[in-house]
Amino acid sequence: MVTVADNTRAQRLAKRIQTIVASAIERQIKDRRLELVTVTDVRVTGDLHDATVYYTVRGEGIDDEPDYDAAAEALTRHKGQLRKIVGEELGVRFTPTLTFELDTVPEASARMEELLARARARDEELAELKKNAQPAGAADPYKTRAGDE
Repeated sequence: MVTVADNTRAQRLAKRIQTIVASAIERQIKDRRLELVTVTDVRVTGDLHDATVYYTVRGEGIDDEPDYDAAAEALTRHKGQLRKIVGEELGVRFTPTLTFELDTVPEASARMEELLARARARDEELAELKKNAQPAGAADPYKTRAGDE
């Protein structure tokens, strides 16, 4: 059973792990494939035994696609070393296992922004067309009987 105190502790531990892993990737792990990796979030299970580290990868240039496979391979290769660093820094009895997952939120967010911008542009087009619109037919399009009025 997970209590509120456990959840708070898991969140504090997750933030600490995020800082440690990001710092280790930047300063201690010497691998060019990790230079463009950014740790975005960490989630720790209620029992504090497993931590999922979410990351993104930037492209080298403005138009370059990020190399997700190389980053994933490098993170997998250095998983043990990163866990050792996390264990030394945390000083807890049991160091959580680390699992790395690509964070797709930024890409999904960018795609959503693109779709919203297209919808706004289309709304503006329709509003402009509506200004000059004329009814297609008689002014009163509803049928009435000759004697009704």
